[in-house]
Amino acid sequence: MKNKPVTTKDIEKQFEIIRVLIAVVIALIVAFALISVVSEQPIEALKQFLVGPLMSVRNFGNVMELFIPLVFAGLAVCIMFQCNQFNMGAEGAFFLGGLGAGYAAVNFVLPAGIHAGVAILAGGVIGAIVCTIPGLIKVKWKANETVSSLMLNYIILFLGSYILQYIMLDTGAGYPASHTFPKTAKLPIMIPKTRIHTGIILAIVLVFIVYLFLYKTKWGYAIRMTGENEKFARYSGISVGGTIIMSQVLGGAVAGVGGATEVLGMYTRYSWTILPGYGFDGIIIAILAKNNPIFVPLAAFFLAYLRIGADIMARRTDVAPEVVAIVQSLIIILVAAKMFLNKYKHRKIVQNSEMQNNVSEVA
Repeated sequence: MKNKPVTTKDIEKQFEIIRVLIAVVIALIVAFALISVVSEQPIEALKQFLVGPLMSVRNFGNVMELFIPLVFAGLAVCIMFQCNQFNMGAEGAFFLGGLGAGYAAVNFVLPAGIHAGVAILAGGVIGAIVCTIPGLIKVKWKANETVSSLMLNYIILFLGSYILQYIMLDTGAGYPASHTFPKTAKLPIMIPKTRIHTGIILAIVLVFIVYLFLYKTKWGYAIRMTGENEKFARYSGISVGGTIIMSQVLGGAVAGVGGATEVLGMYTRYSWTILPGYGFDGIIIAILAKNNPIFVPLAAFFLAYLRIGADIMARRTDVAPEVVAIVQSLIIILVAAKMFLNKYKHRKIVQNSEMQNNVSEVA
């Protein structure tokens, strides 16, 4: 049985994985060099940074607790980026989706299981509405979705703050927060001595659902084709406007579900008074995962591990946690730079073509 010949597409896929890995290694080397320069105890700092998250169940639990919302955020951004729509509304969808879930948790009286499900569904619907707005403006008036979604995030923030202060506020709490969530609305804890909740199951299930949707359905194909070449997609009969809106609806829904899951799994009240930042983290994860849902959990775990490691290092040594920001920035710059390792890729493609030609001549 003959081996399947290596195609240019195969080489490009391998190259993208190698490029991300090399970017991560370079960023970590720079971070280690900085730690060695600024710290009086660099060995201990590096140890806490690299091994700290594994030193106890509680520490590793913190990694997985952060992993959950990062998966939702990464998936939401991946869907929109696959359509080449740089909608930053996942941040607002995450925020308002959590608010909607908190409202449903406090004000609805439902049995256990159903209550949490309804609250999460409410968060998903609200998140879908939030991200659809920039999509509609883009399709209708050709407005730049990046600008409109960024501005929308601040509208969402102040709208959510108003709802919390004047509709949901528990005056006896002593700080801006809703009334306590009933047990029927809370997501159960899965592992003792941690706050890892059942939302992690929903996150992993969504990874496979989103992957199957994007790569195994005609709607996912339409999203990917529109993202790769909008003119070709239109010529092929794809409704580009409808596809753009669909990608924003789905991405916003996933972000809203993520916000709802985070609120119901990690908090006893709704108390977000600022944007949580997960939507912007989703951009980092989508870049690392190359917009492929299957790689989102790996990217989310890597980022969560880095951040918890940096937090442990900052608490136990003399190195500030901002080191992680440097790592993130370098990774994004190197992965986003199209010419980074481009000569290597071109050389491999040429060598493969010459090899295939030689095989054909021999045959």
